[in-house]
Amino acid sequence: MRFAYLGSGSRGNAAVIQAGRTTVMLDCGFSAAEAGRRLERLRLEGTDVAALVVTHEHGDHISGVARFARRYGVPVWMTPGTARVAPDLDIPELNLFSCHEAFAIGDLRLAPAPVPHDAREPCQFVFSDGDRALGILTDLGHVSRHVAQAFASCDALVVECNHDPELLEQGPYPRSVKTRVGGDLGHLNNGQAAALVAELDASVLSHLVAVHVSETNNRAELARRALAAAAGAADTDIEVARQDEGLDWRSV
Repeated sequence: MRFAYLGSGSRGNAAVIQAGRTTVMLDCGFSAAEAGRRLERLRLEGTDVAALVVTHEHGDHISGVARFARRYGVPVWMTPGTARVAPDLDIPELNLFSCHEAFAIGDLRLAPAPVPHDAREPCQFVFSDGDRALGILTDLGHVSRHVAQAFASCDALVVECNHDPELLEQGPYPRSVKTRVGGDLGHLNNGQAAALVAELDASVLSHLVAVHVSETNNRAELARRALAAAAGAADTDIEVARQDEGLDWRSV
């Protein structure tokens, strides 16, 4: 199994996960044309994508989903709550799933986990090929006990390091936005992500990747430092998925 990021941040998010003959895209916050260009960097085409799985309805995750699905004839998976508020459901095939039940897409098994975020029915995922497990955890305001348990046995972990609390407080956002981002239904800060990593056996992780790093309220080196300290690793061992560059293929 392997994974990569087309890009991650407030201007758009999309990842690809591949096992055997199956390639799944997780979210698409880019235009269909831009997503296609970014897939080419990963030596993929839109027609290689077997399914597009949506975590929640916020624009930086869903804005390109329907157009990408229509352009390439890709089926889409989302929770019933997300479907009720999705901006565009004109897609070739819509599949609904429960965020409390695992399901399979080709050679991949997906175990969704509900997360505390200000969306209708948001979830994040642990992907498995039957041998190794990859956890992708973003867009949540705090790590609930259920979330910690769901991601406890991963062989690789992608985790949100959205903001540094001090930089958020000093930054240009309106007070209402600062309250939302830093609240229990907002986004994880570096310390919260590090606290989760500290609960895990980080020695088994083949990759530890910071994602959704704010360009305004965080810095990559701060995210790396926090995760490295929690994992007992060097800063250089921590990877960061960038907004424009994404992250090239990593094998789990």
